[in-house]
Amino acid sequence: MEKAPLERKILVINCGSSSLKYEVYAMPSRVSLGKGLVERIGETSGVITQSSPHGALREENHFKDHHAAMEAVCRVLTDPRQGIIASMEEIAGCGHRVVHGGEHYAASVVIEPAVIEIIETASELAPLHNPANLTGIREAEIALPGRSHVAVFDTAFHQTLPPAAYLYGLPRELYERYRIRRYGFHGTSHRYVAAEALKLMKRSPDNTNVISCHLGNGASITAIQNGLSVDTSMGFTPLEGLVMGTRSGDLAPAVLLFLMERGYTPQELNKILNKQSGLLGLSGISNDLRDIEKAAAEGKREAAEALEVYAYRVRKYIGAYSANMVKVDILVFTGGIGQFGIQMRERICHRLENLGMILDPDLNESIGPGPGIISRDYSRTAIVVIPTNEELQIAIDTYELLFGASPSGAQRALGGG
Repeated sequence: MEKAPLERKILVINCGSSSLKYEVYAMPSRVSLGKGLVERIGETSGVITQSSPHGALREENHFKDHHAAMEAVCRVLTDPRQGIIASMEEIAGCGHRVVHGGEHYAASVVIEPAVIEIIETASELAPLHNPANLTGIREAEIALPGRSHVAVFDTAFHQTLPPAAYLYGLPRELYERYRIRRYGFHGTSHRYVAAEALKLMKRSPDNTNVISCHLGNGASITAIQNGLSVDTSMGFTPLEGLVMGTRSGDLAPAVLLFLMERGYTPQELNKILNKQSGLLGLSGISNDLRDIEKAAAEGKREAAEALEVYAYRVRKYIGAYSANMVKVDILVFTGGIGQFGIQMRERICHRLENLGMILDPDLNESIGPGPGIISRDYSRTAIVVIPTNEELQIAIDTYELLFGASPSGAQRALGGG
């Protein structure tokens, strides 16, 4: 009789510029033992919240920096009454979300000095994210001496894109000198939900094509062929692609030149494109789909148009990827809007019938956030809703690389175990 693998506790960290999100998983059973969040790091007043089967806690405090935040995390993790673990010694390894790995990493990796250098170099491509991710790594190394750490890159899954998908129509010297190309993001989410969709449909990645729609305040679509990402909507930065909560998505480059000639600075344009556009900018109401749908139901034209623009862009990408992949076996909806936006899923799927993607309105209404199938029995493409879980995927990668039987290259395939 085969002996069951030893259970190990993996700490997952997602460190932002003013926040620190964490979760503890028992692996390989994939059970979440609890999670928490430190917010408003560096501000006058911050807060740490944590929930687990032992209860929930909330503390307001001043976290002057990420070191203070990590100390607070260790303290509440081991709280005698409401903690998740008895001691930090129970943590066997730590996985970190890192946004950008450049062209260097097509898989998750154990962190060593050379990896830190690459993350620092890639900070030029993700100045708002990579430095914060590095801070989280360094503070976790202090809190967990002697433990191994793993970097899980948002961009890694998309390193299988062919040149036809990742090259822009710019002078090649700009790619060779500055590495200006399509990188793609949300890779950890796309990889996770595609693998879960394959399990749901009892299919192998070797003969299955998937289109994964991660729709939330940030949104992207990925074409996955034989388990590999072959195209994705986000590009050099997360700004490209779909209309999002506050991001513009695709637009003519000449628009920026036009506005610059009229006095807009690069900083002002950056704010407009990333913070004031998308659903918020189109509706003039909110970046929250629920607010916009309510306004549209009340007859507000701008809100109705914002919803149609959003759905139209998603539908265009689905059609484009369908043409390039010849066949699509599974269409996946995930993310906050993908999982909970019942009406938006219906809007998007309207007119996809000619591609063999036929939504079942009753299933779409009843499935909620999923997981489950929402297509008609006779639909050529299965349409499914899969809740995403990037933290679990990071824990899976970390466990497999540190303790798996054959971690070498394990994360190049969908699912990672």
